[in-house]
Amino acid sequence: MRLVVATCQVDYAGRLTAHLPMATRVLMIKADGSVLVHSDGGSYKPLNWMSPPCTLREGTADDGRPEWTVTNPKTDDTLRILFDEIHHESTHDLGVDPGLQKDGVEKHLQELLADHPATLAPGLTLVRREYPTAIGPVDLMCRDETGASVAVEIKRRGEIDGVEQLTRYLELLNRDPLLAPVRGIFAAQEIKPQARVLATDRGIACAVVDYDALRGLDDPSHRLF
Repeated sequence: MRLVVATCQVDYAGRLTAHLPMATRVLMIKADGSVLVHSDGGSYKPLNWMSPPCTLREGTADDGRPEWTVTNPKTDDTLRILFDEIHHESTHDLGVDPGLQKDGVEKHLQELLADHPATLAPGLTLVRREYPTAIGPVDLMCRDETGASVAVEIKRRGEIDGVEQLTRYLELLNRDPLLAPVRGIFAAQEIKPQARVLATDRGIACAVVDYDALRGLDDPSHRLF
């Protein structure tokens, strides 16, 4: 993990364009190759990022200032970071992360829905559990009956934070031309009214899950182990 605190300007070009004017920010370069740009506000959501696989090239702009160019070989996306001043830089070996340990009910809920994704929407099939992204794994990546990608976020209790989390995943996943368009399903045993309103406003479907009914579908006699 490489961390850089710097006064910098960031320009993204790809499926859309975005500009961050000169300001002091934290740049995070992960071992998997992802590059994330953070500010001191905005909670834990990066202002901009590039997902792996990507290549970071360090060079110099025409005016002599340091400049990073981050490119993705699978797309034409480019992230350019122009530095005015670097205040701090450090590198850390974080080792292998064991991953998020979900509580028993939520973890089992994810396992059950992975085995029975069609309970969320007719024709839904599983592609992968814990689908990796630069900002964390999506609980389930699925395809609907038309073959379109569907990202599923699963919570025991559905609140606004969960909708925000899925929104960030969708924003990132829809940058990948191999996946886009990706829609979302927010699944929980109980979904708070405010969370449902926010999800609907963002085009995210809500699914209330009956944990006990799903457990009834999970017949141990059908298991090999």
